[in-house]
Amino acid sequence: MALMFPRLAQNFIRNGYFPTDEVTLGRILPWLEGGQRCRVLDPCCGEGTALAEVQHALRESGTEVESLGIEFDRERAWHAKQLLGQVVHADIHDTVVAPRSIGLLFLNPPYGQAVSDKAQTGDEAKAVRLETLFLRRCLGMLPVGGVLVLIVPHYVLLEDEMASLLARHFDQLRCFRAPEQRFKQVVIFARKRKGDRVTAATLAILEAFGRGERTDELPEACDGEPYRIPETVTLAATQQALKAIRLEPEQLAAEVQRLHKSTLWPQWQVHLGNKVLPPRAPLRDLRPWHLALALAAGQINGIVRSQDGRRWLIKGDTLKVKHTHVERTEDDKGIVTEVKTLTDRFVPCIRGFDLTPGPSFGEQIEIS
Repeated sequence: MALMFPRLAQNFIRNGYFPTDEVTLGRILPWLEGGQRCRVLDPCCGEGTALAEVQHALRESGTEVESLGIEFDRERAWHAKQLLGQVVHADIHDTVVAPRSIGLLFLNPPYGQAVSDKAQTGDEAKAVRLETLFLRRCLGMLPVGGVLVLIVPHYVLLEDEMASLLARHFDQLRCFRAPEQRFKQVVIFARKRKGDRVTAATLAILEAFGRGERTDELPEACDGEPYRIPETVTLAATQQALKAIRLEPEQLAAEVQRLHKSTLWPQWQVHLGNKVLPPRAPLRDLRPWHLALALAAGQINGIVRSQDGRRWLIKGDTLKVKHTHVERTEDDKGIVTEVKTLTDRFVPCIRGFDLTPGPSFGEQIEIS
């Protein structure tokens, strides 16, 4: 029994948003199989219900799932945050996904033409379809063996680059006509592979579906080997699988609230609220060498009074000086070899300025 199914949002066609319908999603789930743990991503997750269904089905089979989503629309993004592990409200080009960190890429991209470069100032001299742009952008997120579920209109497969990307970077590819044909969609299952060899057989299958010559409908049950999602790559403690370059004010506030315990603010009093205590006198009188070390370390500064009543402004410090030693040797053939050795020397330096009124006022002495 499914946990939930997507509801059609009132603005579902805005920004090319075509949510995965209930019947198609229900037939996709049997084709996916999880291991011990995996990371799944929907880079245009909408309200998050489709990926939430995938997450629920995998967890039912005992898989630990980390679900990530990216959504451009604010309202849909905040709805998705209630269903998925992490969702960022941002354009996909303003997000960073750790390379080869996603086990399953569930991609139902926006449909339509991207804005063309009329001035031809960049690489795109003509408009490129959004479906192709999203697939191209997401390729590096999958490792070798990663699983792709792609839902696009069938005629997009006639685009040269779309078919080439799929044939060049994926194998074990299977294509089906979606049971719900309101948007003329096909569902493609594939696995990322090494190399960039384009297989003619794969191109032929994609072109046949693109022209509408093949109409194999996605079956209700998996009629072959399910696509096993590879184990999630463990990231370093300082690395995130998904992060946004630019945050909206609401999202920033939510992130600060979520990470409140790990920020500096709860520990403000611990780090910045302590009062500076006055220095305490030593338990015993300082020896002369104690005084020299303190001066050289820069711990004794300020105005002091000498035994003869004169006032001095004292500043102590230690300087690092490099000592260079050059040794030259000559062999039987007259070849001279030079060895240069650099040795660090720490030289204490104590400067004093005479502040006593009189003829010696302003004089400087230096002890090093």
